[in-house]
Amino acid sequence: MAGTGTPATALLAKQKVGHRVHTYTHRGGQAYGPEAADQLGLELAQVFKTLVAEVDGTLTVGIVPVSATLDLKALAAAVGGKRARMADIAAAERATGYVAGGISPLGQRKRLRTVIDSSAQDLATMFCSGGRRGLEVELAPADLARLTGAVFAPIAG
Repeated sequence: MAGTGTPATALLAKQKVGHRVHTYTHRGGQAYGPEAADQLGLELAQVFKTLVAEVDGTLTVGIVPVSATLDLKALAAAVGGKRARMADIAAAERATGYVAGGISPLGQRKRLRTVIDSSAQDLATMFCSGGRRGLEVELAPADLARLTGAVFAPIAG
């Protein structure tokens, strides 16, 4: 697809990981994840959002279904930390190289510790941001975990 090149899609192509790219028109006024699910005709449980938090001062990525919230205590526990809070948006954008609403877990500027909600393991494929608002990539949860060095843990609230 023309115009879909991002560091995330480049990484998937370079690593020869099976995936599909899906685009939709972001209209604003609705949260990105639910809007993606709605426009692509997907169940909310299949579409995941990428959230950046700070665990004991270290930026950490939590990937949870768009229908859920990120359980910060569970995220901290999953990486052996004590305290977690949502990261400053500017810090998240600087570390990942993506803008809020389009942060992909793949192809980030700086590789961050990553935890994927364990519900993803029940899915054949999952959807996450492809690195731009209106761009989703569909791939196997195990491939996402391998490419990001992620662990699976119950982090959805």
